[in-house]
Amino acid sequence: MKIARELYDQIVAHARAEAPNECCGIVSTDDDDRAVKVYPTTNIFASPLRYEIDPEQLLGVWREIDAAGLEMGAVYHSHTRTVPEPSQTDINSATNPQGVYIIVGLADGEPDVRAWNIVDGAVTAAELVVE
Repeated sequence: MKIARELYDQIVAHARAEAPNECCGIVSTDDDDRAVKVYPTTNIFASPLRYEIDPEQLLGVWREIDAAGLEMGAVYHSHTRTVPEPSQTDINSATNPQGVYIIVGLADGEPDVRAWNIVDGAVTAAELVVE
């Protein structure tokens, strides 16, 4: 996935604003796998250990993405205490095999942003190119 610096910065700002709780949101992409828009959402758990996107917000985001002719390119969230690698909870709750999962790690103060594909419990690094 390619992402403009401005959109990348929006994701990092959301993670910082929600700390010490995990943030979460969606990134839409075009046909060239280029990020188009960031959709910050509410973590209904308001927890530093897990996240779930508010279902009503998620439905609204899906409708907006569909109406714009875009794709749901990535789900993002933050890890405020650990490295930005998928936890077992993240792996167990991954439901979008075509999508990318972006994790913002804030444990060391400076954001460490990584992307992952999670399919049937298997985790592989995904490319995230900041332009």
